[in-house]
Amino acid sequence: MVYLSQFRFPDAERETDFLFSLKMTCYDTVYPYGILSRHHLRQIDFEPVTIFYGGNGCGKTTALNVIAEKLRLERSTLYNRSNFFEQYLNECQCVCSRNLPKESCAVTSDDVFDFMLNLRCLNEGIDGRREELMEDYLDAKYTPFRLNSLDDYEKLKKVNSARSSTKSKYIRKNLKDNVREHSNGESAFLYFGNKIKEHALYLLDEPENSLSPEKQKELLRFLEDSARFFQCQFVIATHSPFLLSMKGAKIYDFDEDPVDVKKWTRLGSVRQYYEFFKEHKDEFED
Repeated sequence: MVYLSQFRFPDAERETDFLFSLKMTCYDTVYPYGILSRHHLRQIDFEPVTIFYGGNGCGKTTALNVIAEKLRLERSTLYNRSNFFEQYLNECQCVCSRNLPKESCAVTSDDVFDFMLNLRCLNEGIDGRREELMEDYLDAKYTPFRLNSLDDYEKLKKVNSARSSTKSKYIRKNLKDNVREHSNGESAFLYFGNKIKEHALYLLDEPENSLSPEKQKELLRFLEDSARFFQCQFVIATHSPFLLSMKGAKIYDFDEDPVDVKKWTRLGSVRQYYEFFKEHKDEFED
């Protein structure tokens, strides 16, 4: 499914004229001017899965942020801006072949990290509450108690509950359902499973962060199925060889000047992996 079909950035000549007009001013940054134009990126034509590839500082995250803001997509975390960001957006153009579903959003690695942190804090809170209930159980079960007034009624209910239950049953009855403790990789993968719904556009910035190779392969299959069977469109900034191998993905190489479309097997970092493992082939076959 294609919701966003084309995006055009300001051309290099317009950017040059604008930057020249600011030459005598005191601004420290004119971001995002000068970032994408230095690699002569003018237009992106999208497929159901479109990938921005490149090393740190190549501009792939900037392109993702600009597209997300132009489309007014939901997002949770802050991103780099400057006084010129809105003006830059006004000079961009986008073409949508369908109305964007309301579930469409931009997801960054910071969103995933915040989710993992919240989940860990929740689990720690539950663990702390479990310890409190264990102390309550022992106190209620083994400490002599006498009902002296109605003010002691709640205490009496707790004593009766403790004395008629095992410790584990008492704790389970008084503790809300536990949240399973996940590793960072499991939590990160859980985030994408919860966040990505049917029929929507998703902009994902380096979703492989915090994921092991095994989990990256799981995410690859999940995204492929979401695009193929559930009418999702993805625009992904990544340098993960697993995600770059996604079936049918159109890959823009931001390390090239000008930015060019390539097969994943021709990308620089993927070739580095390939050459490295070729050099050590005999060691794998021992």
